[in-house]
Amino acid sequence: MLVTDLQPGDVVYAAATLRNDGSLPGVEADSIIAETGRRGVIINSGHLEDEPARVLYLVRFENDDRKLGPPIGCWPEELTGETEHNGP
Repeated sequence: MLVTDLQPGDVVYAAATLRNDGSLPGVEADSIIAETGRRGVIINSGHLEDEPARVLYLVRFENDDRKLGPPIGCWPEELTGETEHNGP
């Protein structure tokens, strides 16, 4: 399954280490939000007004305690689907 086929509630994984670009309140800029391979769940998807042709996913990644962290915006290339994931 391709990431672009995923819907809210589907499991995804971080394709690369994701850092706060400064837009996530309460989290220090440039701090790691999700390491490569970290499991998350899609909360919603949509488009930015500036880039209506690109899908943006709202994802909550698990933390070390397996609790969901804050929702963050992710581009499809920053995610991999469950069937594409090769980690634990």
